[in-house]
Amino acid sequence: MGKLIDENGIRLDGRRWDEIRPITIEIGVIKNADGSAYIEFGKNKIIAAVYGPREAHPKHLALPDKAIVRCRYHMAPFSTEERKSPQPSRREIEISLVLRRAMESAIFLEEYPRSIIDVFVEVLQSDGGSRCASITAVSAALADSGISMRDLVVGCAVGKIDGQIVLDLSDYEDKEGEGDMPVAYMPNLDKIVLLQFDGIFSEEEFKKAIDLAILGNKKVYEILKKALIEKYFSMVDEK
Repeated sequence: MGKLIDENGIRLDGRRWDEIRPITIEIGVIKNADGSAYIEFGKNKIIAAVYGPREAHPKHLALPDKAIVRCRYHMAPFSTEERKSPQPSRREIEISLVLRRAMESAIFLEEYPRSIIDVFVEVLQSDGGSRCASITAVSAALADSGISMRDLVVGCAVGKIDGQIVLDLSDYEDKEGEGDMPVAYMPNLDKIVLLQFDGIFSEEEFKKAIDLAILGNKKVYEILKKALIEKYFSMVDEK
C-alpha cells in the first residue's frame, strides 16, 4: 500500500488534510413525505424522509409527555461495490440507533406528546462517512417538515492516515487508514451529539481530531443553511 497523504498534506484525491469533499443538498425531494432531503457528500448519495408527528399506532406505544422517534437506516443492495443483502445488517441497525439518538437531542419532543416521528434513510451509493452524511440529510428533512428543533444537526468525520489527522475520510481512506471518528454537532449550541471512534488516537491526536471535526461540521452547516434558505425563498417566490 502506498502513502495516503504526501509530505505537503495532499491526499490521493487532491484534497488537503483539512478539506471536506464536495457537498450538494436538495430540500423537499419526496412529495408524499412531511419533510425530505437528498444529499451528495463526496460520492455518497442519500435520501432522507420524515413522516409525522402523527398519532402513535399501536396506541400503547405512545408516551404521554413527548414524541417517539423511530429511525430506519438502509443501504440499497446496489449501494456498494459488492451487492449487499437487502436484509438489515448489524451495522444498519446500529446506525439507525445512532441517528435516532442524535435527532432526539435536537427535536423538542415535549411539543408532540402521544405522537410518533418516523425517519427513513436510504443510501443509494456509499463512499465512506455515510452515517455523517445521513445525519445531515435527516436534519435537513426535519427542518423541511417544520418540526421544532433546538438546532440543526450536521455530521462530519475525522480520521488518521499515515499518522496524520485529516478531515472527512473517503471510503478508501477509511479502509486503509488507522482511525476513524464520526462526529455530529449542533453548531449554534456548540454541542456534540455523536462521538464514535475506531482506531487508536493519542490524547493530543484526539484533541486535534475533535477541533478538526468541529471545523468540518461548521463547513457542512453553512452548506445546509444555504440549501434551506434557497428552498425557503423559492417557496416565497412561487407565492
